[in-house]
Amino acid sequence: MDLHSGLPYWIIKNELFDYFNPLDADIETEVVIIGSGITGSLVAHELCEAKIPCVMIDKRTIATGSSAASTSQLQYEIDVPLSELIEKVGEEKAVKAYKDCLDSITDLENIYKKIKADPDFRRVPTTLLASNRKGLKLLKKEYEIRKKHDLPVDFLEKEELKEQLNLDAPGALYNETSAQMDCYKGATSILKYHLKQSNFQLFSHTLITDYEETSSGYKLLTEGGNTIKCKYVIIAAGFEAGEFLPKTVMDLLSTYVIISQPVYEDMLWKNRSLIWETKEPYLYMRTTVDNRIIVGGEDISFSNPKHRDSRLRNKIKKLENKFKKMFPEIPFVTDMAWCGTFSATKDGLPFIGAWPEKPNMLFALGYGGNGITFSMIAAQMIRNIVEDKEEPRLDVYGFNEDRI
Repeated sequence: MDLHSGLPYWIIKNELFDYFNPLDADIETEVVIIGSGITGSLVAHELCEAKIPCVMIDKRTIATGSSAASTSQLQYEIDVPLSELIEKVGEEKAVKAYKDCLDSITDLENIYKKIKADPDFRRVPTTLLASNRKGLKLLKKEYEIRKKHDLPVDFLEKEELKEQLNLDAPGALYNETSAQMDCYKGATSILKYHLKQSNFQLFSHTLITDYEETSSGYKLLTEGGNTIKCKYVIIAAGFEAGEFLPKTVMDLLSTYVIISQPVYEDMLWKNRSLIWETKEPYLYMRTTVDNRIIVGGEDISFSNPKHRDSRLRNKIKKLENKFKKMFPEIPFVTDMAWCGTFSATKDGLPFIGAWPEKPNMLFALGYGGNGITFSMIAAQMIRNIVEDKEEPRLDVYGFNEDRI
């Protein structure tokens, strides 16, 4: 399936990791990772750091699936507000998810420091705007529950918001713990590092067509007729992982993104915070290191790539108009636009770990708008499971009966 169309900025900005290495022999390893995006790369990093032999397989050019279309915003907030998540999964699990996401931003930052790579990782604030009175009521409720659990948050009244960001909105939540990055560069820099430093193999343009369970794990069959024997299979292929799941656990959505031509730095809003809003489908925006503005949203239910792509031109105009209404003083000229497909779960949390009947097939599915922070959590959990260590986070993110 086509995961995105249009012209994703990250593939234009970066030199393509033009890595062509199809599997052409039978091999054996301890762990096979299917998917070379940010999720798979983080899983590979954790396994390599633990000295666990692993092989990565991708049917495409490396990291050109969903990661290439990501807007790469890193926030502790997830798509479901904390107050609503508590109603869905209970207070303990909901707060745990929010705090896990908060920790994962620093964990990601530390990985890139360790491998001496710079995927344009920058610490920036987050501003969550109340779109209307209903949104303001939600934010006040959110503020109280976040303060109760010592999550970083400030409440900006209408006047403060106007003074700080020159925005007209009833109010906003604000924190200074978020970050942004270049997801494509982030994935490929990890893979390049471990190709040089670790016992790691990477095979591109290799499609897994079938698999069978064995007494010691799995045997995978490729389109070229080769086999891979392994103890564990890690599925890090986003919503395309559905073919490995016994049942559907996610809904597919299409999202639309535009990016501006560069503007003068002094034209950008104060602190260059990540901005998003309470109404659904919500608008979200960020800046880039070269002073462009990324604006995304206008999500719709996904039916097929043709229907998704046919609406791109109309969605570009809507996103442009929404931005200009919010920041009329900033000149915004669309330079590139794209649309992509992503998945969402009924509770807003990812699925991580083994399906009950498949203990050696582990899923790292960081669904939703917080895919990258969830991917960091998934990578840590996968490492612990493979090392046979206790992993209490499975109670929150696993394929538990109440979730599937």
